[in-house]
Amino acid sequence: MLKKTTALPLLIALALATGVQAQTTTAPAATATTSGAATTGKEAPGTPYVKSTSGDWELRCVHTADGHDPCQLYQLVKDKTNNPVAEFAITDLPAGQAAVLGGTIVTPLETMLPPGVHLKIDSAEEKSYDFLFCNRTGCVSRVGFTAKEAEAMKKGKDITMTIVPVAAPDQPVQLTVSLKGFSDGIAEVTKINEANRAAVGKLTAPPKLTLPSVAPPAKK
Repeated sequence: MLKKTTALPLLIALALATGVQAQTTTAPAATATTSGAATTGKEAPGTPYVKSTSGDWELRCVHTADGHDPCQLYQLVKDKTNNPVAEFAITDLPAGQAAVLGGTIVTPLETMLPPGVHLKIDSAEEKSYDFLFCNRTGCVSRVGFTAKEAEAMKKGKDITMTIVPVAAPDQPVQLTVSLKGFSDGIAEVTKINEANRAAVGKLTAPPKLTLPSVAPPAKK
């Protein structure tokens, strides 16, 4: 069983790895106000904070030195008795890839690895995804969602997540990832991250070189 926000730094680092890069400086989590906004002040780069909420999702960002804070959607997934079991983070991906959204899932260490994690968007076909690795935080799976799947999530009700515990391999655990607020939330995440990528691109773009014109040799 996971504790809330235990895997947040890992989720941010993995879910945003293909987008705007977050600073890797380790820092304690920012304190959120009751409205979900982060506390004011000069937080160290790498400090995560909750920017806002959208339905059952939190819009979480991480402070960077240049102020272009990357963001993602985050949901703590609980079982039927309200115990936290897994963490689900999702963000937009730069254009030009087969997947338009990237997700990072963290499950308990007691998860059986070979079956992977199974996801089913409403009544769509169930798909399985491998685990990449496990550490003290939990077991991590990376998921890529196509444009079609992204649209299904924006219009859908929930995602059924299935994992298999080592202690009871014949008793798969089904969890529900709510899609309430997902459409508005991912639109906001995309807006923020695209603006960040554009700003960072302007700062890091190489200067344009103007080649000197070469005059033809003078006729003798």
